[in-house]
Amino acid sequence: MDAVDIPAGLTTFEWAFAAMTLAVALVFKPWQVWQRRELQNPWLFAMAVLPWSWWTKTLLPAAMPIHLSGACLLVLMFGWPMAVVSLWPVSILASTADLLLARHKGLEPPHSFLELLSSLVDRADAIVSQTIWMGVLPATIALGIGLAVRRWLPKHLFVYILGRAFIATVLSVSLSTILALLLGYVPAHLSEGDWLLSHWLLGWGEGIATGMLTSIFVAFKPEWLLTYTDERYLPKGPRPGQG
Repeated sequence: MDAVDIPAGLTTFEWAFAAMTLAVALVFKPWQVWQRRELQNPWLFAMAVLPWSWWTKTLLPAAMPIHLSGACLLVLMFGWPMAVVSLWPVSILASTADLLLARHKGLEPPHSFLELLSSLVDRADAIVSQTIWMGVLPATIALGIGLAVRRWLPKHLFVYILGRAFIATVLSVSLSTILALLLGYVPAHLSEGDWLLSHWLLGWGEGIATGMLTSIFVAFKPEWLLTYTDERYLPKGPRPGQG
């Protein structure tokens, strides 16, 4: 997880932002989402699948931090507080998988739980950095865009799918990339142009995946989307006697 050169001072910002967002998320008692039985299995499935999606970046040249994060979809499904809390075990599990499967990079994996735990502690700064830039920040931007869409645009099904799921995801990933570049989160062996282009394309891929899954959930499993209700987004038909 050393593919990014993090300048002095940025790590302090990342830890502070991590602590602040996690504290705010906990204020809203995100664990209450688990009380909704219809969301329990989707959340467990996300926790089983997303770490492997995050781990795939280790297969790229120089382990470039480019992967589908699912952060914006987590916001739509479980709300921002639960999404922020959930992104931490996703990131830690992805790092754990990277350590345990180190042989594919010609490295020796940890031989005991204590050695694994020590390796994770040594990677703490990198884990925080990965979680912030590829998860928490896009999720937070997606929340802001989603609230704006909900406030200012018509309450319509396609506004929810195209606005909150697709466009908000594309913009969230892209804006996170631009902010990372402005603050000096510079990838190794990549020019600024390649960095921006790769994440712009990644944003479209993430947006398409999020939009597609959201449309499927709206059609077949609307109860899996905490931010969606038929009453809010489905157009109401004419009342009896109004033609």
